[in-house]
Amino acid sequence: MRRIALASALALTLATPAVAEVACGGNFSSFVKGMKAEAVAQGHDKASVDRFFASVKHSPAVIKADRAQGVFKKSFIDFSRAVISQNRMDNGRHYAAKYKSVFDRIEREYGVSRGVLLAFWALETDYGQVQGNFNTLNSLMTLSHDCRRPELFQPQVFAALELFKHGDFDPATTVGAWAGEIGMVQMLPEDILSNGVDGDGDGHVLLKTSVPDALMSGGKMLQSLGWRAGEPWLQEITVPSTLDWSKTGLETKLTVSQWAQMGVAPRSGSLGAGSLPASVILPMGRHGPAFLAYPNFDVYFEWNQSFVYVTTAAYFATRLEGAPVYNAGNPDAGLNDSQMKQLQTKLQSRGYDVGKIDGILGARTRAAVQAEQARLGLPADAWPTSALLSKL
Repeated sequence: MRRIALASALALTLATPAVAEVACGGNFSSFVKGMKAEAVAQGHDKASVDRFFASVKHSPAVIKADRAQGVFKKSFIDFSRAVISQNRMDNGRHYAAKYKSVFDRIEREYGVSRGVLLAFWALETDYGQVQGNFNTLNSLMTLSHDCRRPELFQPQVFAALELFKHGDFDPATTVGAWAGEIGMVQMLPEDILSNGVDGDGDGHVLLKTSVPDALMSGGKMLQSLGWRAGEPWLQEITVPSTLDWSKTGLETKLTVSQWAQMGVAPRSGSLGAGSLPASVILPMGRHGPAFLAYPNFDVYFEWNQSFVYVTTAAYFATRLEGAPVYNAGNPDAGLNDSQMKQLQTKLQSRGYDVGKIDGILGARTRAAVQAEQARLGLPADAWPTSALLSKL
């Protein structure tokens, strides 16, 4: 699920997306010839290029997966309860102990807390057990040939070619997620080239089979994305019923001290440093769970852009480090898929950019909901209800 752009809110967020070098579409064999010519033009020797592309095939299954965008329609409570199982909690504690020296090294060198990587490891591949069975080169070439986002995937093909030349990628046998992510923490070839770490000292970066390589690479990548060492990322809080709900949401950042003055309190432990900027987020409105999101929480969106996934991953990380199960509260009933699409259509007709009408409560839909709640005199907690839909 790592960084692939979908209307479902999975997004490939390359810092500076390259322009596609080879024309997309048309006959796939001709496209392969064009990609091989481009690889040679980039300085790769023809023999290596021929070997790399020898087994490549177009994959209709990849296109089908790319167009199937119905994930993450569950609420935060439903999604988090579904994916944070007791088995994953137990395995997290087991692997934290088994690879203690690796996690100690990651914390020293990259400043990333072990719970963060454990949670990603669990959610992405169930601690390496489910890494995907799509041929990676076929996936990348199919998406490079498809004219929806070739500029995002063609550079990944050439990055995979570099890995192949290093002996770290077999085009015939390397498999992973449908969009080309590889290994236990699901990284794209460009990410592996930039942030891959030989954690076990064997001279290779093998994210599929080496736990030290995978975890160290994940830690380095999070650091490169802006992770701040020694700082929290998410914390469950209690909020007063008198809180100005329009100040909640990721768009508003106040200092921890300012939130404390408004009555925000930790549900357990203590709040972060008073000078830290933070946002109060209410995944299911003012009657549901409440969290304080610190600067490191923003880094999660560089890994995956689904609000529900990100909040779940960040919360899971706190659980793996000893936080209690969140207080679910008693949220107002949300909207079903049909109602969410109606809501998005109504918001769009009022000039809001909610992206695709997909029934998913993403960041832009949340912001539009909050703005309309404020306009209509409703509690502006960004949680859409049937009452809001009726008023619109």
